[in-house]
Parts: sequence; structure tokens; C-alpha cells
Amino acid sequence: MQNTEAEVKQVDWRALAQQLFPQGHEIAEKDNFLSGTAQVDGATVTVVGTTGHTPIGIEIALAQAAAILDTVRKHPGRAIVILVDTQGQRLRHRDEMLGINSYMAHLGKCVELARRSGHRVVGLVYDQALSGGFITSGLIADACYALPDATIRVMGLPAMARITKVPQERLTELARSNPVFAPGPENYLRMGGVADIWNGDLAQALREALAADRSADRRAAAGLERGGRKLAQRVIDAVANDAPLD
Repeated sequence: MQNTEAEVKQVDWRALAQQLFPQGHEIAEKDNFLSGTAQVDGATVTVVGTTGHTPIGIEIALAQAAAILDTVRKHPGRAIVILVDTQGQRLRHRDEMLGINSYMAHLGKCVELARRSGHRVVGLVYDQALSGGFITSGLIADACYALPDATIRVMGLPAMARITKVPQERLTELARSNPVFAPGPENYLRMGGVADIWNGDLAQALREALAADRSADRRAAAGLERGGRKLAQRVIDAVANDAPLD
């Protein structure tokens, strides 16, 4: 599937870092992989992420996992910020034969290990976030945020039409009323996958995100409150209470 002109345009991660970390940062880019540290309210945070709409293959998955494990091992309690810009899981025969699903699962487990070890983990979609590359980074963090012009989707409607055999016109119609089918940060905000869309002072927004109490996972509840996911929280409650679904 060819990218549109809007999708080809890329956000400069260096300019973003200046806005997020005005107290300074030491973030380096190598082969579209971002890693380093930054200062937030006088404290050091670990920064990992991607740029250039790069797909997440086994190399970047391992590099992100290694950076997170290094933080857990050497810097107990240090917050981790994940900057998300990816076109999703890399679709190559080589990666599939090497078991890309296992590498992605390993990355997800490393993020969860960091969370359980007392590290605050915040994700920010600053450009593009698609499918598996998004699930094991921003979506698995304590909370995920997005910039207003970010592109977020599981699958483009043309590709979805080819896979599901449902006409694209019908999917476009469904997308008008159902955020599950529709791309964009506003729809993921309605579903609870995105906690908030950041405008204005990004440094202040990040400080507040790192200070927020995320001890409970409220994504399903937020999706219900916002009208984007009407059954997820109800199913969770029914299972937890061993009760029938109303």
C-alpha cells in the first residue's frame, strides 16, 4: 500500500525533543532508533523510540528491549519515555522466519517488567503509529498520549477492505460513527487507548503525565465514559464479579 503525501511528511524528532525536554537531553539516533536520557524537573528519564516512520523489525525490537532492561538494571525507579513513530511491524519474510512475533513479545514483556519494577512508562505518538509496532510500545505503557496531527490506526481502510472483503465505502460509513474503524488520535482518545492529546506546552504536559497516578488501568473505563468502547468495561466487570453481562 502506497503512502499518501500526508503520511510521507515526517516530524523532526529533534525539534520535538527541544519542546519536551527544555532542561536538556542526550538523545541519539541510529538507524531510526532513538535512545538516551533527558531531564524532566531535575530528574533523569530514559528515552527510547523510533523515527522516520520506521517499521519495527527484530533489530529495533531488541534495541528497545535492551535499553529498557539496562534502565531497570542500572537505574531503579527511573521513568521511561517512549517516542512513537512507526509504520508498524516490519513485513519481511526474513523477520517472519526469525520469529518477529517472539521479538515483539519480548519487547512487551520488558516494558511490563519495568512497570512492575516501579518505573513510570509514558508513551507519546508524535508522528505515526500503526499496528504491532504501536501495541508493544505506546499502548503497553502506563499511559499513551498523542500530538494533534499524529496518525494512529490499526489498518488503513483500503487494506482493511481487502482483508475483510467488506467494501471500502461501507467501512468508511462505519468509521463515521464507530472509532474502532476510524484513524486519528481523537478516535483513540474516545476508545481510551490514548489518555490525552497534547497541545501547547509539551514539557508541562509530560511533567503532569509522569506525576499522574496510573496504578489502576482505566483505559476500558475511559472508553466507556467517552462512548468509544461500550462493552469492554462491562465485560471486565461481569468476569470479575462472575455475573452475567447486562
